[in-house]
Amino acid sequence: MSEEAFDAFYAASFPRVVAQIRAMCGNLAEAQDCTQEAFVRAWDKRQQLDEEQYPEAWVRTVAYRLAVSRWRRATRGMRQPDRALEDRSPAEPDPTRVALERALQQIPEDQRRAIVLYHLCDLSVDEIAAEVGAPAGTVKARLSRGRAALAKVMGDPGR
Repeated sequence: MSEEAFDAFYAASFPRVVAQIRAMCGNLAEAQDCTQEAFVRAWDKRQQLDEEQYPEAWVRTVAYRLAVSRWRRATRGMRQPDRALEDRSPAEPDPTRVALERALQQIPEDQRRAIVLYHLCDLSVDEIAAEVGAPAGTVKARLSRGRAALAKVMGDPGR
């Protein structure tokens, strides 16, 4: 398509495409922006656009996709932030957590690992056994001894 042919195509098609995109997205300014962007992209491809292959349909499709993309971006911006990206570190360390971490550091490593995997990671005894490469009975013994050691270190009067 020559530059003159494109200019004529633009003049004839722009108002129609804007009206169609406005009907689809409900916003005149958004429809004008998306249509203009679609025509800019069509200008870059004007050598490949053929008047017999309905270039207006191509421009309308591009403009509609741009409008949908903008709408999705806008709705994503209004959503609550992803909880996985939130800063979960408290302003002050929780005294109970600090005490637990200190107590865990004072028990043997095998017992500590079993306690953490069982109570904090919610793994079953069999899952822990598979992960650490020890029999289930050994994991049970480590859990029992680890709990007793933690109770002693943390000063639990029940133990």
